[in-house]
Amino acid sequence: MANLITSFRYICLGLLLYAHSMYVMAQWPRGGSTRFYDFKVQTMSVTKLCNTKEIVTINKMFPGPVVYAEEDDRVIIKVTNETPHNATIHWHGVRQMLSCWSDGPSYITQCPIQAGQTFTYEFTLVHQKGTLLWHAHVSWLRATVHGAIVIYPKAGVPYPFKYPYEEHTIILGEYWMRDVVQLEQAVVASGGGPPPADAFTINGHPGPNYNCSNNDVYKIDVVPGKTYLLRIISAALNMENFFAIANHKLTIVEADGEYTKPFTTDRVMLGPGQTLNVLVTADQKIGRYSMGMGPYMSARNIPFQNITSVAYFQYLGAIPNSVALPAPLPSFNDNLAVKTVMDGLKSLNPINVPKEIDTNLFITIGLNVQKCRSKNPQQNCQGTNGGVMAASMNNISFIRPNISVLQAYYKKINGYYTDDFPGVPLQFYDFVNGAPNTPPNNTQSLNGTRIKVLEYGARVQVILQDTGTVSTENHPIHLHGYSFYVVGYGTGNYNPQTANFNLVDPPYMNVIGVPVGGWAAIRFTADNPGVWFMHCHLEIHLSWGLSTVFIVKNGQGALETLPHPPADLPRC
Repeated sequence: MANLITSFRYICLGLLLYAHSMYVMAQWPRGGSTRFYDFKVQTMSVTKLCNTKEIVTINKMFPGPVVYAEEDDRVIIKVTNETPHNATIHWHGVRQMLSCWSDGPSYITQCPIQAGQTFTYEFTLVHQKGTLLWHAHVSWLRATVHGAIVIYPKAGVPYPFKYPYEEHTIILGEYWMRDVVQLEQAVVASGGGPPPADAFTINGHPGPNYNCSNNDVYKIDVVPGKTYLLRIISAALNMENFFAIANHKLTIVEADGEYTKPFTTDRVMLGPGQTLNVLVTADQKIGRYSMGMGPYMSARNIPFQNITSVAYFQYLGAIPNSVALPAPLPSFNDNLAVKTVMDGLKSLNPINVPKEIDTNLFITIGLNVQKCRSKNPQQNCQGTNGGVMAASMNNISFIRPNISVLQAYYKKINGYYTDDFPGVPLQFYDFVNGAPNTPPNNTQSLNGTRIKVLEYGARVQVILQDTGTVSTENHPIHLHGYSFYVVGYGTGNYNPQTANFNLVDPPYMNVIGVPVGGWAAIRFTADNPGVWFMHCHLEIHLSWGLSTVFIVKNGQGALETLPHPPADLPRC
């Protein structure tokens, strides 16, 4: 009954109220369909890499089921947890207009769904279309609990490019033979870094380069001369990855669920959480071609999986089991290959980027090493120089509270967070080349649940600056509840006098890979009230505290006000 009342309330909102979207000013969508999904968090047995183990899945599918919808549809997904693990689902890239309670990050917008519990997520895809993803947002369950969100244009609205012969979804992942929940606990307890994944996967398949995996390969059968749309999604945990198809060009037409000017390249790089739609034409001689997924590792002295995962782009008429031509992947540290693709991303049409800024934030990101305070240093202090690894924004490692920040904010419960996250670094220095680098003596971070409050309607600019503390690294930073314009990026320390900004057609994204030893500038309008997580999408960095929270205050009237929590919101 409570869910029925909630749904009725949203229908009334849709009929009566006016929405302000930074991306497009429009009436709250009318006439969209309602899509219902039933997700059961379940364990299943899988055999990969000569090893059988239990993994956590949705509906015993790996990757999980695709959520299909159209622009402006309402989506209702009932999630029942049938495992002993805590669970939440984050609808990555969904802007959650007035539905912050359904965003999904554990202890940020909700308490986890505990064993035997059910929670129903409800949201409207306001002016959204394209490829997004959903994934678990608690512990490291994202390794196996993930799937695609495919949002089609409204009926009768064409793609802004040639209609493809077929569409295929390609999910890039990492696979561990160990239980990932236990693995995260062990890594955090050790104070050191994580082990590399045992394999990269394409749609859950490692491919023939790995043990016992000759037949564990994903394949697309293609017709000569036809053009295919590949919806590429990175659900990887701790790695960024290159992707390429032997002898074939990739034409990017969408990034993070937003159309782009067509841009053709030999290979792409995706950080965790990023999505790209590419067109590929089967214009080569009949044969079998490798689709390759390999590592991009920009940090120094970090172990990583270096075996390429392979799938097949196979022409009809090709000789069965013929040798596949290898995909031309860049070297693991090819920063120029990453920059070249980012340089090519432009919004399809000129757009109205916020020109005047109300709130200007400068946030450093990077790793830290804390001093060892354990009585068992050999067991708990395996970080650099016998310290404990951490990560931070503006040198503050985020600590998640034991109730959700959203609950504490909405109910005005004191003691769970403070609203004093600094808008600039606590101290300025040469962040890239002159950062303190004698861990753990001068690489400490502060710990706390410190958040930043934004006024409703504020035009916000955030400068994200990589730091050389421990190591410079490309960090995929994701903002919940919003997409943002990537108006600039570069190498070295950010300098407002020399920074080159694109205020005409910058890409509109929800994850930005902050360049290794560099910076990125993003802009958005704070027009969605609630509590919104901003964090590095490398899961180990999230575990170490590389995150913060924005609280966007209510505006005027019902459509600028955070609604009441749903009746079935999980309790901690």
